[in-house]
Amino acid sequence: MDNFKAFGNSLSSIGQQITPFASRTFQYTKEQLGQAEDKTELPPDYIDLEKRVDALKQVHQKMLTVTSQYSHEAYDYPANIKESFSDLGRTVSEKVQLLSSATTPAEAQAALVAPPSAKPQPKTFSHAIARASLASSQLLHQQHTGAGEDPLATALEKYALVSERLGEARLAQDAQIQSRYLAGWNTTLNTNLMFATRARKNVEKARLTLDSVKSRAKGNTWKIGPNSPRDDHHTTEELSPEAQEEIEKAEDEFVTQTEEAVGVMKNVLDTPEPLRNLAELVAAQLEYHKKSAEILSELAPIIEGLQVEQEANYRKSREDAS
Repeated sequence: MDNFKAFGNSLSSIGQQITPFASRTFQYTKEQLGQAEDKTELPPDYIDLEKRVDALKQVHQKMLTVTSQYSHEAYDYPANIKESFSDLGRTVSEKVQLLSSATTPAEAQAALVAPPSAKPQPKTFSHAIARASLASSQLLHQQHTGAGEDPLATALEKYALVSERLGEARLAQDAQIQSRYLAGWNTTLNTNLMFATRARKNVEKARLTLDSVKSRAKGNTWKIGPNSPRDDHHTTEELSPEAQEEIEKAEDEFVTQTEEAVGVMKNVLDTPEPLRNLAELVAAQLEYHKKSAEILSELAPIIEGLQVEQEANYRKSREDAS
């Protein structure tokens, strides 16, 4: 213990002749070693603000860890799918148009593998379903030998077109979320909360400076009576005017930085921007799901009609056979 006290005293004496940064470093080291006699306490309201800001920061980090996936087009694209360059060359709508004008199996095949007209098609789950459905539809069409069209092939082609529309709706949702939610939350995390962190660091620097000044002043002017034991009852502090002025200056700076940090933290906590951004996230999701429901509602009766017609034809063929 005597060694620690000696070390602490040596830090105090060295601290008199060093820069403010080094002085704060010495003060911090003394506190970590338990050698600081006094440590200025932060106001309870300030500490409460710090806790709330820390919680808000964690919320942003946790939510962005998940929702940042909206920035990656292929977040729902199945990993086991192996699609070729030709598969991704044209949209399903373009391929259907080309297929409608094909008169031979060779022309139909050429339509399916037509060279790209623009950038590769999106890698989303719905787009992948669309491409798989169209390819499946053509397989059935090519092998169909009966009268009329194969009902399943027809249904799959219609499902392919609808799935592509669903994929486009999902991409529209993602674009809205990126611009109206992710951008805002990233700004709060990387700008507003960073300002709060910087302000809090300034408070800690001011506190360490204040405590180092106090420690140095006490260490320089502490006087103990010749016949008195060294305790709180017989210890007096006689500060020189210069030391008192230095302490007051450090106290003023501490108060100024604390008040500024309080203002910054309150502004971060009170701003409605995060909640507004979250509302935009929900609105984008709602719009997407409503659009999806509308698209599927258009398709469902068509598929059901094809199913009913096929079942009726099936029953009739069985009756005729019997």
